[in-house]
Amino acid sequence: MNATFRIAREEWRLLWRDQVAVTGLVLLLLLTVMSALTAWEQRQVADAERARYQTQVNHEFESQPDRHPHRMVHYGQFAFRTLNPLAAFDSGIDPYTGHTLYLEGHRQNSANFGEVRQSSLMLRFGQLTPAFVLQVLAPLILVFIGHAAVARERETGTLRLLVSQGLPLGRLVLGKLLVLAGVAALALTPAVLALLGMILMSSADIRLGFLLIGSYGVWLSLWACTVVGVSALVSRGRDALIVLLSVWVFAVVLIPRFGADLVAWLQPLPTRFETDLAVSRDLAALGDSHNPNDPYFNSFREKVLAQYGVSRIEDLPVNYKGLLGMEGERLTSELFSRYAADSFAAQEQQQRYADAFSLISPLLALRRVSMIASGTDLHAYRLFLEQAEHHRYALVQQLNRLQAEKLNFSTDRSSLDNRIGHEHWRNIAEFRYAAETSSEMLHRALPMTGVLLIWLLATGGLMVMACRRLGRMSV
Repeated sequence: MNATFRIAREEWRLLWRDQVAVTGLVLLLLLTVMSALTAWEQRQVADAERARYQTQVNHEFESQPDRHPHRMVHYGQFAFRTLNPLAAFDSGIDPYTGHTLYLEGHRQNSANFGEVRQSSLMLRFGQLTPAFVLQVLAPLILVFIGHAAVARERETGTLRLLVSQGLPLGRLVLGKLLVLAGVAALALTPAVLALLGMILMSSADIRLGFLLIGSYGVWLSLWACTVVGVSALVSRGRDALIVLLSVWVFAVVLIPRFGADLVAWLQPLPTRFETDLAVSRDLAALGDSHNPNDPYFNSFREKVLAQYGVSRIEDLPVNYKGLLGMEGERLTSELFSRYAADSFAAQEQQQRYADAFSLISPLLALRRVSMIASGTDLHAYRLFLEQAEHHRYALVQQLNRLQAEKLNFSTDRSSLDNRIGHEHWRNIAEFRYAAETSSEMLHRALPMTGVLLIWLLATGGLMVMACRRLGRMSV
């Protein structure tokens, strides 16, 4: 039998005799299974509720009685964000962002009902999802199981004995790595099965599942290499444990937290209060459609009269109030969209700064890939808001057009003659969210996938260096 496999076999035997290691591994597997089942059930319930509420509000909108179209503009509509099928694996930023938008005229509201705001403070420490277990807890288990893999041989004096019998140190280290890689594969198995189940029970693209499996496989592999490499570099298992725990705290806890604070300092975002003040100031500068002496809307009125070849708004073939509403909505929507675009541009700049920290902590690269593949990153959230805003604008403008075409200007103020039939509310309120295509998601995940592979090569280099140093010290 090959010496590498003999070393691996003996290491497996030693591992299974260690009750603490076995207990920790079993608990990790159970936690992964429980997190997958819980997250999937929560996703199914949330998705069903949102679909039910969307159907309900659509029905209530279409069931409104005969009304003035502008009353329907203020009656508004709701848009609910549809969950990605793989959001149960990694919830990403979803718990911190809203999933419900109230759509009405003259305003662009923010999304509401984020899970963090609706739940206890414990949720801020991280949801129990397979992604959280594999990102945070699985490396810790690998550290406790494998920290003494090579250092133990040196402490007990068996290393010199093995070398004197002609065992190449590279085979010794490789055998230890095979065992730890096997433990990592075992820890990953429940998540892989959960992912495959999610894909089979939904419309998720299997390529995204393979991307998640591959990225988490690389993550655990680079930790296995790090653990074995550090164990080979130090002389005692206790020292290896201290070093590895320090690396885990640095890479998994400190850098992500410090990076987020530094990014917020480098690229601060305006507060909600500051944004509301700026929007109010710019809205006032646009003009007042209710002021007959407003310069902009005076110019707009003259333009409309010239377009239809009449001298009075009463002579227009359409209701001027409806045209006025359409122009006002166009102006305010452009203003809201500009502020939204500026806000997202600043957030995307923050994301680029945060991506730079992935060169210090591979966890940040893994999180980016994981959230992209799960459809729970900032880009997916922005896509929902922009589609909802497009739907809101189209809905309001369609109602304004009904006012312009179906109501007479002279009788628009009359309580009896300013209504149109309820049949006009049908088929204009339904919101359908179109998610990003799988190809686009895979393309966006490429850079951070490359960073993960670079980290894997770097930890492989650490093992090679550790083998050479181990050889010099064992002579």
